[in-house]
Amino acid sequence: MLSQLIANGLLVAAAYAAQLTQVSDYNNNATSKAQMWVYKPDNVVENPPLVVVIHSCQSTAQSYFTNSKIPWKQGSDGKGYITVWPSSPNSGTCWDVSSKASLTHLGGGDSHAIANMIAYAIAEYGVDAERVYVTGGSSGAMMSNVLAATYPELIKAVSLYSGVAAGCFVSSSGGVDQWNNSCSGGQSRATAEAWGQVALNMYPDYDGPRPRMQVWHGGADTTLAPQNYQETIKQWCGVFGYDDTAPTEQLTNTPESGYTTSNYGENLQGIFAQSVGHSVPANLTASELWFGL
Repeated sequence: MLSQLIANGLLVAAAYAAQLTQVSDYNNNATSKAQMWVYKPDNVVENPPLVVVIHSCQSTAQSYFTNSKIPWKQGSDGKGYITVWPSSPNSGTCWDVSSKASLTHLGGGDSHAIANMIAYAIAEYGVDAERVYVTGGSSGAMMSNVLAATYPELIKAVSLYSGVAAGCFVSSSGGVDQWNNSCSGGQSRATAEAWGQVALNMYPDYDGPRPRMQVWHGGADTTLAPQNYQETIKQWCGVFGYDDTAPTEQLTNTPESGYTTSNYGENLQGIFAQSVGHSVPANLTASELWFGL
C-alpha cells in the first residue's frame, strides 16, 4: 500500500515537473534590463511554437504566470508549445511604451529586450521561427502593439487584451514608462492612415509581412477608455489597407454572450466586450485559434 502511494506521488510529481525558470543571459544587447523567464512543458513538441506572454502593470513574470486568470501555462501544458514571460524592469512594473528607445526598431528599449528573448528562444529551444505569437493584457497589450510595429519580422500573430494603439502613449519629454492621460482617456484620436503611419515609422525600412492582429477591449473600461479600441482598429486598418468603417463580417455574442467580433480582413479581428471593464479576461480558446495552435 505504502509503495503504491509513493509511486502515485512520484507520478504526480513527474506530471508537473516543468517550472517557470529565469534565463539570466539571453544575449541581450538592449539598454533595457527586462528579465526573461521561460516555461517549457514536459511534453514540448518538435519544432515548438512560442507564445510570448506580457504582463500588466503592477505585476511580474512570476505573478502573471501564477495568476489563475492567465491561462497560458494551461495552454502550454495542453499543446506542448513554449511560453516566454518577460518581466518589466521599470518602477511600478509597467512596460515602457512611451520612449523613443522602445518605439523604435533596435532602439534599445523594452521592446528591443523582448525581441532579444524571442531570438534567444528560437536559437536555444528549437522554436519554429514561423510560429511566434505575442499576447498580453493592459500594459502588456500596449507592448504587444508596440512589438507588432517595431519587430514585425519576428512575430506571426498577436492577441492583445485592453491596450492602446502603438505610439499612443508617446512621451513629449522622451521619458521611459510615462503615463499619458490623453491617450488613456480616449482623447488621442487620428485617422486610420495617420495611426498606420505612426506604426510604420517605428521600422521605416521594413516592407515584409506583418503579424495578424486580434484586438480585445471592454466597453466598460475606465482605465483605458473604450475609444482606444477604435483607435487601435484604425491603426491596423491603416497598416493593412482595410476600411475601418466597414468590417467584412460582424458576429454578435461571439465568442461569448455580450461580445461582438468584427473581421476587417484576414489579418485583423476586433472583439468588443460591451459590459466588461479593465481588462478583458484572456480567452485561451479564441487566442489559440487566432494563432493557429
